[in-house]
Amino acid sequence: MSASNSVTHRLGASQDFLRSKAASAAEATHATMSLTMQLYGIGYFIRTLGVQLRFGHFSRAPLKLLRLELRGDAAECDWVARPADAWDADLPRPAGDRHASMQALEDAIALRGLLFGALPGVNTAVFRVYRECASTGPELIIEGAVAREHSPAQSIRSLAMRAKLCGLRFWLEDGILEALQPEECAMSF
Repeated sequence: MSASNSVTHRLGASQDFLRSKAASAAEATHATMSLTMQLYGIGYFIRTLGVQLRFGHFSRAPLKLLRLELRGDAAECDWVARPADAWDADLPRPAGDRHASMQALEDAIALRGLLFGALPGVNTAVFRVYRECASTGPELIIEGAVAREHSPAQSIRSLAMRAKLCGLRFWLEDGILEALQPEECAMSF
């Protein structure tokens, strides 16, 4: 190998090395920006949850977020549904329970939109909604896997049908959400 070829070879190797370092730096910057954007999205989701969903249509009680977990393009979100409104105390109990059930379904649909709006990198999410019950502890009342591409049309008047079309599973009995049994929640493969 001649001296000029050796210099050219070393120069080419140096340029390859610099290109690989630049590519690694670009990937690290992209990963950092992606993480930064994800953290910003999480913060936006939590702040918006506290502000926009502070009060519901049927209950003035706040939502209680239990868990938000992100893994790649998937998320898991658990929360406690709002209890019946204090002003419903003078109504027959089934009426207050119906209002709380409608509010839980509205909140699940609203949280779906909020989650996918705040976190553009998330394409699917698993929701679990619990109801506080003094006698038995927390009860699972809504669960399901929602996807970004399965957005129900706003023209669908039935709130329960919109929630079902989102991918949520629940059991309504006379307009009141019933607790899901463990065998109803088990995934079948």
